[in-house]
Amino acid sequence: MAQPPAFIAFTGIDNPALLAGLQRLSARYPIEWGILVDEKQTDMPLFPHPDARKAFLTAGGLRLAAHVCGAEAKKIADAETVSIDLTGFQRVQVNHSFSGSTPEQSENTWRFGRRLGIRTMLQCKDVFPDEARLDWLFDISFGTGLTPRNWPVLPKSGPFCGYSGGINPRTAADVVAMIGASVDDLYWIDMESGVRTDGRLDLDKCEAVCKAVYG
Repeated sequence: MAQPPAFIAFTGIDNPALLAGLQRLSARYPIEWGILVDEKQTDMPLFPHPDARKAFLTAGGLRLAAHVCGAEAKKIADAETVSIDLTGFQRVQVNHSFSGSTPEQSENTWRFGRRLGIRTMLQCKDVFPDEARLDWLFDISFGTGLTPRNWPVLPKSGPFCGYSGGINPRTAADVVAMIGASVDDLYWIDMESGVRTDGRLDLDKCEAVCKAVYG
């Protein structure tokens, strides 16, 4: 029997009007909601204004991860001072606005999270790195819905790892069956475009994914 993910990450919440629905689903299923953070894009869909981020953070009942993008992500990786406030988030993913991730940048990302007392994530495009101080998300899609040809095998021991790419209500059960059939450790799955309609988060699709994965 395939092992289900420890939780499902739905990335790209940006409308506080959905709060009641987010809380309702969170009470029924293990969910992490991802908030994309880039102060230069707060007038764009997917990137909520700081006031909206505060509404999510203070609502209660939600497990939240900040997905830091743009210039601030590179500052974190390069050990430069960042201006964003990440108080209240359970995890922080530093998205690659820079080219690749060197060992030094991985170290800087981990140190950034340690200073905040928060778990940090980086993305990888093939096998999962052995660096267990960071969480790793396999992601060749970067929000485009591209499905990978193969899913990398989880390390037998080491980092906490997640999978992303082309996951939606129609594919979630099959993806979990493929990944979970060969693992006996914790992992998570992440999706963004697969649970949106006309560019906006669709809670019905989120619920459909949860039912497909957990029943």
